[in-house]
Amino acid sequence: MAVKNDILAYLEQHRNGFCSGELLAKELGVSRAAVWKAVESLKKSGYEIEAVTHKGYRIAANTDLLSAESIAPFLGEHCQKLKIQTFSSLESTNLTAKQLALAGAEEGTVILAEEQTLGRGRLGRSFFSPAGAGIYLSVILRPDLKASEAVLITTAAAVAVCRAVKEIAGAETQIKWVNDIYLNGRKICGILTEALTGFESGSVECVILGIGLNFSRPERGFPPELREQAGFLFAEKPDGITRSRLAGAILNHVYALCNSMENRTFLEEYRQRSLILGREITLYRSGKKQSAVACEVDHDGGLLVRYPDNSMETLHSGEVSILL
Repeated sequence: MAVKNDILAYLEQHRNGFCSGELLAKELGVSRAAVWKAVESLKKSGYEIEAVTHKGYRIAANTDLLSAESIAPFLGEHCQKLKIQTFSSLESTNLTAKQLALAGAEEGTVILAEEQTLGRGRLGRSFFSPAGAGIYLSVILRPDLKASEAVLITTAAAVAVCRAVKEIAGAETQIKWVNDIYLNGRKICGILTEALTGFESGSVECVILGIGLNFSRPERGFPPELREQAGFLFAEKPDGITRSRLAGAILNHVYALCNSMENRTFLEEYRQRSLILGREITLYRSGKKQSAVACEVDHDGGLLVRYPDNSMETLHSGEVSILL
């Protein structure tokens, strides 16, 4: 298994050219036969690997499987120690991450799945997570925050995703408070942050940050109930841009912002990318809906709203909608 993973990592890092079996054997300190056996095992795992006489091996450009090895080349220095685990299928990456956190998993444990069978969004909603079309990841964070400040993780993550999408795809996205990312009027990403808090201290012991992003058009499309509002980053899988590359960029930006939470400078970008500030919204709480105007995002990530009677309130949870 170690040779297989080492060869996968090497091929991922050298996607633009062929790597000869002789070079791989020399670099990894194994036999040519071990290289061939590992390549065959990778093929059986779903990797399309081109083999050309006198040139060597190369991962085909359209191969886009998520793995720790495929993401590692795109991680910045501050993310090199992340412990990335990938799965072909999970009920929910957040659920798995939460179970690992409760068992003592350390800060920087990252869970990714090719698909989620019971993916969840906010307020218990399901999150459509088909195989091969999205990035579904959860990160275990252990920030020094009070429970009342946990919403800052969500706002920072939203800005991080927008920055990563801009960096890799060149697309400008917008944010609908508090956790949805939109492109061209359609939701392409949802963020679910779950905090485990100390009952006596009131401090956050652990945060599970879940990000689900629609990378490309699902092979069978979206379910009928999502077709009007759901979108995707790419109509077709692009050449040269893989989910691993974008996942790496997302992790880079998440950690860059989470390591500088105290200055909260990301909030200004959050405001600039807001879909709702200055607009009339519908607020849903406890089965009731109210009309309001979204006025401001405050220093703690709360949403200041003005009701028709001119009374004001700062929201730290709830669901809002607008007419796009």
